Amino acid sequence: MAVPVAVSPTGIVTPLNQIASSVTVITAKDIERDQRRTVPEALSTVPGLNVVQSGGPGGLTSVFIRGTNANHGKVLIDGIDVSDSSNPARVFDLGQLLTADIQQIEVLRGPQSGLYGADALGGVISIITKKGEGPPRATGMIEGGSFGTFNQTAALSGSQDRFNYAFNVAHFRATDIPVTPLELLPPGQKAIGNNYDNMTYSTKLGADVSENLTLNGVLRYTDATLRFTGDTLDPVTFASVPAAAQSTQTVHQLFTRGEAVWSALDGRIKNYFGVNYTNHWNYNISPGDAAPTITTGDRVQYDWHAVAQLAPYHTVIVGAEHQIETLQTSTVSAQNINKAGYVEFQSQFADRLFLVENIRQDDNDQFGQHPTFRLAPALIVPITETKLKGSYGTGFKAPTLSQLFVDFPAFFFFANPNLKPEESVGYDAGFEQPLFNDRVRFGSTYFHNDITNLIQAVFDSTTLTSTNTNIGRATTEGTESFVAANITDRIRFRADYTFTRTVDATTGLELLRRPKEKWSANVIWNPIDPLTLSATVVHTGSFIDVSRDFSIQRLLAPAYTVVHVAADYVINDQIKVFGRVDNLFNVHYQNPTGFLQPGLGVFGGIRVANYGVK
Repeated sequence: MAVPVAVSPTGIVTPLNQIASSVTVITAKDIERDQRRTVPEALSTVPGLNVVQSGGPGGLTSVFIRGTNANHGKVLIDGIDVSDSSNPARVFDLGQLLTADIQQIEVLRGPQSGLYGADALGGVISIITKKGEGPPRATGMIEGGSFGTFNQTAALSGSQDRFNYAFNVAHFRATDIPVTPLELLPPGQKAIGNNYDNMTYSTKLGADVSENLTLNGVLRYTDATLRFTGDTLDPVTFASVPAAAQSTQTVHQLFTRGEAVWSALDGRIKNYFGVNYTNHWNYNISPGDAAPTITTGDRVQYDWHAVAQLAPYHTVIVGAEHQIETLQTSTVSAQNINKAGYVEFQSQFADRLFLVENIRQDDNDQFGQHPTFRLAPALIVPITETKLKGSYGTGFKAPTLSQLFVDFPAFFFFANPNLKPEESVGYDAGFEQPLFNDRVRFGSTYFHNDITNLIQAVFDSTTLTSTNTNIGRATTEGTESFVAANITDRIRFRADYTFTRTVDATTGLELLRRPKEKWSANVIWNPIDPLTLSATVVHTGSFIDVSRDFSIQRLLAPAYTVVHVAADYVINDQIKVFGRVDNLFNVHYQNPTGFLQPGLGVFGGIRVANYGVK
């Protein structure tokens, strides 16, 4: 059996049993088995995460990592920072990301700016797409089901001589997703289900030009449209209510990276030279709008890093980056530049002690220099094979272009070009214990984060205006525990439990949308070789939220538990049929408050593969 590996904790491929950082790995096999079609679905069981999606597929998705803010996690796709520089919080909406071409998702928790720089204050979600390998292989999938769902994928991949390739097309469509609670509608008004359509095209290419030079390239383009029920003012009561006609949101996303890898000294030193480009185009229009709101965000990044083996089991990584991000609206054009350098050491001693340490210096045109670091040791105790692990590090969230430069004079709100980064100091410590030749493994990790300089809007009673200021402070802490077991050769089980405590240090109040308790369990059963059955249970505890129209600033959202089941059957080497039932018991719940999540959904389809394509 292959040893599970991860890249994000250290920047190089490392076996999970040697990693001290808290990281969860979701493989393509996991995604296919549980039939998760979008990344928010795939992330729903990850410990330490709360995934909030406004109204099902295509809805705005926020991910809270270990109780930090939704904009405190950095999202990478094949090493590309895909955050939207035109977004007021500079976040990437994971709700637009399909899973068809994903090989692995790594969720790295805790401050990670020592390696990844800005925006990695709470953690990193790193997504690696599939690479072509072996003989030419064509695959296709078609699926239909509840909510007007009709999905298709097609892919061609392989490698020949020194060239590898992977081409993917994925289409996700759901035409009637109930999302509006009936009790919020004015008398006589009917609810209109969301309509979501997503086309994603992706390509991954590689060529070994010589023994010492490899060229790689990735390209991803998404064209997605969501028609949803927004809010309007009731002409009688002047209260905010769901609108009678739908709003439209269209996003175009382009992510691409070109890379040259040059090896020296018989491969003991590898240099990676890359350039990334991201473009987000966002179009929004609501009933009654005279014109749509259009924003564009671009980012260009040039980077280099070298991986050098100083001695057996001792590796150093040295790197540098130069990044330019821009924002374009109908009234504002803004730009910011960030330069950075970093170094990391990774060492192994006697197959028992593993140590990773990194330090980074960012130099930003707006706020100047900012150092960060991380230290992560792990020890495997002889005889018991207990793994002891811990980490200590710092992180920061850079002010966004919107916070720095975008004014709203009609609302007496003005940008603040003198903002400083939000900062965090975080640590964790835990253990993992294998039993019965690693057929059973359990463990627990305690984490703690102190966040300062949080950017919050402040009203000036003298000027009667508002602006953003670095005044907020917060603390998050908790535990992440798990147990995993291969009960038999055909039955596997895993359960995760997360407890999170969050406090706004300036008010003493619990932070919004961070449930104190979350647990999940997954059972996989292969009763016969061709058949795989799986069941997943996700429980989210009660949490503090706001009402849909913000008229109630703090309310208690109730806990909920949902069950999903899935099955697939391999007919032969080329055909597989599959089906799933989401929300098996048709639980009605809202997360966030004011937006229904999908009820009982039944889906089925067929997947075909041809390994002999010429």
